[in-house]
Amino acid sequence: MDCCICSPMASMYRLPRNAICAPCHEGAKAIIALVDNDEHQDDGDDHGSAKSRGSMNPNRSPKASVSDNSVLCCFSRLSDDACNSVVHMLMLYWNISENTFHEAEGMRDALEQLKEMRDREAATNRRAAYLEHGFALAWKEGIHTDILVKPGTGPPIPAHRAILAARSEVFRDVLSSDERCMAPAGDSISLPDLSHQQLSLFLAFLYTGNLLDGDQEEEHHLHALFVAGDKYDVPFLRRACEARLAARMGPSNALRTMEVAELSGSELLKRRAMDAVVEHAEQVVFSDEYHGFALRNASLCVDITRALMMANKTKSTTVKKNELDSSYCSTVV
Repeated sequence: MDCCICSPMASMYRLPRNAICAPCHEGAKAIIALVDNDEHQDDGDDHGSAKSRGSMNPNRSPKASVSDNSVLCCFSRLSDDACNSVVHMLMLYWNISENTFHEAEGMRDALEQLKEMRDREAATNRRAAYLEHGFALAWKEGIHTDILVKPGTGPPIPAHRAILAARSEVFRDVLSSDERCMAPAGDSISLPDLSHQQLSLFLAFLYTGNLLDGDQEEEHHLHALFVAGDKYDVPFLRRACEARLAARMGPSNALRTMEVAELSGSELLKRRAMDAVVEHAEQVVFSDEYHGFALRNASLCVDITRALMMANKTKSTTVKKNELDSSYCSTVV
């Protein structure tokens, strides 16, 4: 696709033909963050004085123009093509040549910081991949495993005491108690609240720090892992499941997720589930699932009733205000 920014024929483009490529789109978003950050700092320095569009100076120190770590992180995640697009757009923004752009002290220092951040990120990713591969291999191939973890159903799964103890304070206490009691090296622990498949996913996360991507894991497995993360004190697992469940929130799973959120004390998930119920109230409240939910969760039903009443009240107030505004406009006309 021809791009109206980086294409050699960009100056000849006219609406509605203008189009933008993906790298320039990502670069434009990064520049917006940079400009917004610069304007915030200018407003703070001049106590709200008006600033012109060209006030962001390429010669300013990076401490003044791009000191915000969030802005640097935004740039550091860009691809090489997107970074080149950023340079091209900033040159257009300041109406300067490429040599002048790279000679500007502030921008040169900022680009060096971005390069350092990208190098550190790449090194961190390599280290994480190296550790993940090693731990995953030790678990999948059962290399020197020294404990069996028994699920509620199905065969036990071999694991390593050191990994379990390092990932969970609960497991550390349990295994320390076994050592004080002179438990044999081949002993086992039981997690009866997890099925064999759920236990396999749980252990895979302890070894690799990753959930399955996409829709490979079923929703009830995510619920079980979320509860397990809370019960066995694995905060990283809890946060990962919480984010995945929140992203999948909808009227079909709001009630089940609300139950899990209430059980684990997750205000974020409960709030997301409540919003989904309020938004799709008729579909949720008149479903077959709601009857059993109400029998099991009287307090949550009270919360849902209050949320629906507040939503209706807000909607009625908005409608009345709009009617008054329309009436007033008609009278004036």
